[in-house]
Amino acid sequence: MSSASLRAQRYCGGVFWRRTEIRRLSRGSSSTRGRDETTTTTRARIAGGDVIDGARVTAKAAEAILDVSKTVRMKGIEAPKNEKSYVALDAENAGVTDDDGLPLVYAPEAIQTYWMKQGGALQQRWLEFLKESVPFLTRVASLSLQGGSEELTKNGASLAKDAREIIQRLGPTYIKAGQMMSVRPDVLPQAALNELAILQDSVKPFATTDAIPIIEKELGAPLGEYFEEISERPVAAASLAQVYRAKLKSTGEYVAVKVQRPGILATVSKDLYVLRRAAEVYQGIIERFAPQQRTDYVALLNEWAIGFYTELDFMNEARNQDTLRRLLLEQEKVADVYVPEVYFELTTRRVLVSEWIDGVKLSECDPSEIRGLVGVGQECFLVQLLQVGFFHSDPHPGNLMRMNDTSKGKLCILDFGLVARINEEDQDAMVNSIVHLANKDYPALVDDFIDLKILPDDCDRAKVVPLMDKALSPYVKGGGAKKYEAELKKIYNMDGSISSTAGGFQAMTQDLLTVLNDIPFSIPPYFALLGRAVVTLEGIALLGNPDYKLVMEAYPFVARKLLSDDRPAAQRALQEVLYASTSAGGSILKGERLAVMLNSAMGIVAETSDTFVDLETLPEDAASLKQSLKYVLTPRAESLRKVLVKEAISAADVLARQALRKTVTRGFALIPRPPSWFPFQPPNPEDIEGPILLPTRGGSTPVPAFASPRRVLDLTAPKLTREEELFAISLGDLVGGLVGKNAATVLTGDALLEPDAVAGLLLGILASGRTPLGNDERLLSLAKSTQKQLQVAETTSYDVEGPNEDGGFDELLDAVNDLTPEESAVLRACGEEVVDALWERLVDRLSPISGSSGSSEIDVATASAR
Repeated sequence: MSSASLRAQRYCGGVFWRRTEIRRLSRGSSSTRGRDETTTTTRARIAGGDVIDGARVTAKAAEAILDVSKTVRMKGIEAPKNEKSYVALDAENAGVTDDDGLPLVYAPEAIQTYWMKQGGALQQRWLEFLKESVPFLTRVASLSLQGGSEELTKNGASLAKDAREIIQRLGPTYIKAGQMMSVRPDVLPQAALNELAILQDSVKPFATTDAIPIIEKELGAPLGEYFEEISERPVAAASLAQVYRAKLKSTGEYVAVKVQRPGILATVSKDLYVLRRAAEVYQGIIERFAPQQRTDYVALLNEWAIGFYTELDFMNEARNQDTLRRLLLEQEKVADVYVPEVYFELTTRRVLVSEWIDGVKLSECDPSEIRGLVGVGQECFLVQLLQVGFFHSDPHPGNLMRMNDTSKGKLCILDFGLVARINEEDQDAMVNSIVHLANKDYPALVDDFIDLKILPDDCDRAKVVPLMDKALSPYVKGGGAKKYEAELKKIYNMDGSISSTAGGFQAMTQDLLTVLNDIPFSIPPYFALLGRAVVTLEGIALLGNPDYKLVMEAYPFVARKLLSDDRPAAQRALQEVLYASTSAGGSILKGERLAVMLNSAMGIVAETSDTFVDLETLPEDAASLKQSLKYVLTPRAESLRKVLVKEAISAADVLARQALRKTVTRGFALIPRPPSWFPFQPPNPEDIEGPILLPTRGGSTPVPAFASPRRVLDLTAPKLTREEELFAISLGDLVGGLVGKNAATVLTGDALLEPDAVAGLLLGILASGRTPLGNDERLLSLAKSTQKQLQVAETTSYDVEGPNEDGGFDELLDAVNDLTPEESAVLRACGEEVVDALWERLVDRLSPISGSSGSSEIDVATASAR
């Protein structure tokens, strides 16, 4: 027998004492004992002078709750359904049950059968829940009625300790909920956080003498067959399992051995009944007092319950871990994130063996250390939620670790028992929601909420939008619940005085009643998973940065996604941001918005004075033209390039038509004509038909035709519509701002009127040395000297405006010259696509006289549309 096996046997032979803690059950917790000996009538005065009898309110509320509870008990409790669950489930073990008849993979029918056999045990567990929770909640209500928030704050430490002890007595299911709330400094006072933090990693472990037999039974052999050594005590204990450090006998590698708590499946199954019953009671209360609300709180509980049950299948967890490892490390290559490797040959439903990682859990890190990892974690979880649709739904600080060995990564993710799958349709709606929320586009956000099933199709938008502004704008500003409350008070003008507080409270109450009675919103079931994860992650970020703004911090990621994703839904969302409506009912690409989106994707977000994204103004530290061009030519901007190529085709077409019409018209105007009094007036040269060679599709031999110059011009360059004229003006301004006035003059067709602009542009190109003529020093010197003389002349002629410098053109040439071969190839491909499209348009427009398309004569309007 190996030494490891002998050590394990000695360990199991009674080295450790086993202690059982016996508690005397009482009617209430120690903090409430004796309070029922005296009946106290509590009265509270609210704004306006009315007096509320606390005892009567409590009695009426208790009466309503009791009535609903009786109704729930009479109709019975059904196991949570999972037809539309977002939880990632193990399909291989579906239908398999353990020795107690509990399914290994969540199955409502099997759970229902188990419950039917556990009638007495379930009722006992329900009474335990009530005995622990009701006295505590009664005490909280009494303190609130007696002295409001001041009284609650005064008793905060005592209440927090009671709550934590109740949670621990109720067991693993409730510990999970406590762990989630332990990272919300914006929601709970520090005393409560200190108590709930104990739940993170200080859960009482079960005896190793119980863990060893489980490992050996699951692996089918003594410990010594697989492990050279194993820690005598668990290195970590959680609500569902505990972890040991072991050394593999086969390779000498250190691994983490996760062992499930004995009997935990049966305990959780009973707790699901209790929570389901509590949810039914709560649902009944909501339906009685707020009948317009459509949120199915039972369905929310169902989703959470299914996920919690699924955490007990370690084989499913192992597959989740392996999938996320592949997605994050191999497919998406998320920087500075690591997922441990799984040893499937040593993993079963109740034992999971994975790579050992040395590090410090975030629950034990200083806020400064957490702050340094917020960006890494944020990118990692946004990739999961919005990119790959496979989302770790239990990211509390005990499951996130700062790694000691940073060669693999900085942040390690642990515990993959609860993972959600998000479909593309919901991902698109979430992306749109973030964009519209950050842009303060609440009318569009209403559509997103309808897509997410939060609002019904027939909601009253006139009422919803103003309330969205009041409820969501403070949240976008960040800082968590405490700063949200402060912002909310500003909105309702509650400056601390009695009159303002009363008026603000009345307005807030009216808005709340409007929400409850007139806006039938609902919370989709999958929010039970996503909401839990987002709440936890935001709480962790707030620990490191009290001013953390989740929506604004997520905006750069969303911008990158929109610029890179070429799916139709993403393309529509990108175009919605980049385009503005015109007076004629069309839309136009806004160069400012394009620049803002590019900068946002690079992490440079321009904010308005009230913290929203400013789509019309570039940030002060905006990216350079060279940086922007390089970004556009990378795979990260594939979606944007499609939009830009399409726009380049339209822009080039408009500018070419405008320039051609201006040039041809002015050229014919320069032809001498006899005076008007001359008796013989020759025909207008533009209307004289003659032979002409026209291009054909595919670049084949030109075909001869007979047409007038005006006819050819009208087909080749149809007159611009009013909207196109405005577009051409904006393009001229854009070109002038980017590459200089001379280039804009040439591109807009004014070269004949301003030949000096053509000369300045050509000289600028020659002076750059980036032409086929090379960089001969004499040529460069001559070009620069002539260019300088021209600028001096322009300064004299246009003293008000100053010299016509085309520094932007030099910057563009520098940017193009700095491209890598791969980037240059992408740029050439885009240019060829634009040229090919323009050629096709030209051939189509000339087809009435060339006959190349075989179609009948088309009018000028149709040609223009092409």
